[in-house]
Amino acid sequence: MTDEVMPPRAPRARILPQVFYPSAALVLALVAFSLLAPETAERYFGVAKTWVAQDAGWFTVLAVAGFLVFIVGVAVSGFGRLKLGPDHSQPDYNYATWFAMLFAAGMGIGLMYFGVAEPIMHFADPPVGDAQTVAAARQAMRITFFHWGIHAWAIYAVVALSLAYFAYRHGLPLRIRSSLYPLIGERIHGPIGHAVDTFAVLGTIFGLATSLGLGVIQINSGLHYLFDAPVGTGVQIALIAVITLVATVSAFTGLDRGVRRLSEVNMLLAVLLLAFILLMGPTVHLLQAFVQNTGMYISSVFGMTFNLYAYEPSGWIGGWTLFYWGWWIAWSPFVGMFIARISRGRTIREFVVGVLLVPLGFTFLWMTIYGNSALHMVMTEGKETLVQAVANDSSVAIYQFLEGLPLAGVTSAVATLLVVIFFVTSADSGALVIDMLSSKGEEESPVWQRIFWALLVGVIAIALLAAGGLTSLQAGTIAAALPFTVVMILMCWGMVRAMRLDVTRRQVLRSARAAPLALAGADWKGRLRTLVHQPRQAEVKAFLLESVRPALAEVAAELQAQGLTAGVGGGEDGRVWLEVGHGEEMDFFYSVRPQPYQPPAFVLDDPRRHRDDASMYYRAEVHLREGGQDYDVMGWRKQDIIHDVLDQYHRHLQFLDTVR
Repeated sequence: MTDEVMPPRAPRARILPQVFYPSAALVLALVAFSLLAPETAERYFGVAKTWVAQDAGWFTVLAVAGFLVFIVGVAVSGFGRLKLGPDHSQPDYNYATWFAMLFAAGMGIGLMYFGVAEPIMHFADPPVGDAQTVAAARQAMRITFFHWGIHAWAIYAVVALSLAYFAYRHGLPLRIRSSLYPLIGERIHGPIGHAVDTFAVLGTIFGLATSLGLGVIQINSGLHYLFDAPVGTGVQIALIAVITLVATVSAFTGLDRGVRRLSEVNMLLAVLLLAFILLMGPTVHLLQAFVQNTGMYISSVFGMTFNLYAYEPSGWIGGWTLFYWGWWIAWSPFVGMFIARISRGRTIREFVVGVLLVPLGFTFLWMTIYGNSALHMVMTEGKETLVQAVANDSSVAIYQFLEGLPLAGVTSAVATLLVVIFFVTSADSGALVIDMLSSKGEEESPVWQRIFWALLVGVIAIALLAAGGLTSLQAGTIAAALPFTVVMILMCWGMVRAMRLDVTRRQVLRSARAAPLALAGADWKGRLRTLVHQPRQAEVKAFLLESVRPALAEVAAELQAQGLTAGVGGGEDGRVWLEVGHGEEMDFFYSVRPQPYQPPAFVLDDPRRHRDDASMYYRAEVHLREGGQDYDVMGWRKQDIIHDVLDQYHRHLQFLDTVR
């Protein structure tokens, strides 16, 4: 159904019970189990993690590799020319703004937690080979790049592309369930769709809880370093409670005033801290390492993608690679929703290139500056205490590292503040996405609903910490991501089916198109006058009312006489349209609307004159279901318009015959 024929809906924001209550009940039950029987919960979490890693690890690794192949294949194929929106749509943001927002999407608590810790931990305890050697250092950075590399963004891109494609091009709700429409049709609004959105909610909750759990462990270590505060689960639970309450204040202030401003401050602080470490550390070495790390990653990414360490069996892959893949999958509804919302109007090829490569470059730079600086301290400056400190408690890695640089107290305070703000923005933004998936309508819901989910995410983080700390966080994330992996595979299948129909329709329409007829009875001088004439809005609206609407009404009346369902409508801007129903098959839609354009320079009386609204000229452009067709029918006779409608209707019937 097109936006023109849908009556305006009053804003609604009500609970979607089929998603809200099962999600809330499952999470609350898990919280109660973890708090009432923490030792039993820890044991079950460990069993779940072991099963997923040992018995289902191959499936997760193969699925993530498939997501990468799928998203790259879509971009380089003919599908890449499709737009995330109607054919006539333009991007909401220019390249600079869009790249900046994608850049911001790559930031998170994980970069602060693992920027120093992961390279040092792989250096001290590599999956294969000798520890604390030059080879171990190279392997450590290669593994770190692999875990934070293109696979994570391929996962995000699959979900974001599905959301944007079905919402902006096909007018379906901005929900995970919409991607299954090509597979199950209207049943997405039934139990299957509710189950899919419930899996998305649960995955997002566990992904957020993992980030918040890691963040609060690091905040606790920062406060201990700065103020000698005690370290322990009790303190971390108190910190989660306090900072989650701060996140609810951000929810009260709204998305623009709250999250946006906090994100801007955080981005500035993160870049300043990164630049400080680059300048105060071994700058030339870091730049060399960045180039070499990137080269190592490119040359080894294929082999590492499918490496399950089958010949060197250990628990390493479950604690690292599978944890990361599960974390990215659990986070994908959250990050995917954000990326989809800022990408309307892009072609699929632009979208994939931007999402895969723009955040990747910054992430690699971040990991090089933090990771190689830390390795340089250990290997060249002899600060081997950093290795032991990280082995004892990975959350202190960033603070032990900053202690080796000037202004350690200031930079440690900035790092702690960064994690706190990441905590707040993640909790608030994540609660918004969860709330959208569990509410009726797409408008912003009441604040209390966002607060409910923000508090519940904090509570599940507390429960997982109480039931075993980091191990339970990892296990919960891996287990929650497994069912959503299946959903993502179905999303890819649904997108391929929908895109094939889209491309087929475009080919049929383009190949069958005839050039618009010249106005009958007009000599060449009259035709020339028509070509150079720049009609104003009132003139085009009058033409639509007096010529186009009667032509469409005649066609609709004849279609009704033939037993078809047909109707004519109009919009406030003067547009008129004809819609023909075809039952279970795709309806036909033909619209003519006034489209404003800036006049070319040669029609302006004075080249210094401003191009304001008064100087705009208008075209009567034809639009079909898939968007604008880029031709003007202004001045055509009623009979010419009728024949153009019939030409387009004939092509539509050809399309339906082709895809039956």
